[in-house]
Amino acid sequence: MIVVCAPDSFKESMTAPEAAQAMADGVRDAVPDAVVIQLPMSDGGEGFVAAIAAATGDTWVPVVAADALERPIEAGYAWSPATHRAVIEMASAAGLEAITPSERDLRRSSTVGVGRLVLAALDAGARHLVVGLGGSATNDGGAGLLSELGVRFLDAAGSELAPVPAELERCAAIDVSRLDPRLADCLIEAACDVTNPLLGPTGASAVYGPQKGATPDDVAYLDGVLAHLISLSSPAAKLAALLPGAGAAGGLGWALLGFLGARMRPGVELVAETVGLDAAVTVADLVLTGEGSVDAQTLRGKTCAGVAAVARRHGVPVIVLGGRVTADAAAFASDSVALVTITPEGQPLDEALRRGPENLRRTVAGSMRTEAR
Repeated sequence: MIVVCAPDSFKESMTAPEAAQAMADGVRDAVPDAVVIQLPMSDGGEGFVAAIAAATGDTWVPVVAADALERPIEAGYAWSPATHRAVIEMASAAGLEAITPSERDLRRSSTVGVGRLVLAALDAGARHLVVGLGGSATNDGGAGLLSELGVRFLDAAGSELAPVPAELERCAAIDVSRLDPRLADCLIEAACDVTNPLLGPTGASAVYGPQKGATPDDVAYLDGVLAHLISLSSPAAKLAALLPGAGAAGGLGWALLGFLGARMRPGVELVAETVGLDAAVTVADLVLTGEGSVDAQTLRGKTCAGVAAVARRHGVPVIVLGGRVTADAAAFASDSVALVTITPEGQPLDEALRRGPENLRRTVAGSMRTEAR
């Protein structure tokens, strides 16, 4: 029996490689002679660089960047000297997990640290940038990134503003004349798992702001600041605000699309292509995938949906395992896709997170024994 283990990370519990290993251990507990192929996945958020680097052998280059509150943080990128490609995970710099709930303040948060990662890659000679979007603690429309790359946000007196929403509401002009010229020679790809535009009820502020601590008043304020920045932007950037993915990572998708000419790609598609998921599934009898929460969002470009789509194309059954599986995920299930919760009933959340690998291994073993009957 050949089993492909292709999970995303289980947030706050397991990285994607740890989840893949727990799955593999569970498979072998139940079917000792099974051939297991471990392919840790990502949709562009946490674990994106690790998934790419594990498949390609790219070198990790550490960089002292800045978190969303502009405090020093060790981040980095995966570097391929042969292809001059740098793979960046925005969450490694401006990610939500680095900011405690009591510290979260979207009006004062920025993507400056992501800009520093891009600059470091350009200094190393990058000609191909891949930026994973997801897991952000920001809602600055990518202004922090752009400011590090030479874009200036000016007030009515011509003074430069800090690239945070609380300051950008006073922006009177966006000066792109000093944008780093090296970017013109770069292929830039944005790996994204969402299709939200920048503004409105399905935009960055309304959909993802509350997940980052935004109150209803904050949501209205942040959306207004982003709308103001659009009004000051070029026609191309105005159009980019409407494109799918512009609202990703607090509007970082908009900055990449509208100012840097990036190409948007589904993150799971890019990772699947890099790790060889399609080839592995063609020889498999079963595919296992999973993430922390299997819910309505799973159907909208998340890793599990992408993996299941590949398996479906080859007629291979899939088991999707989640720390929790919500009722609104039921539409994901089918004759070939089974949804399974790994958390025992009544187990407190902190314990479930701590015992995630154990829960996943045990649940996979139980599912495999059922499959083997």
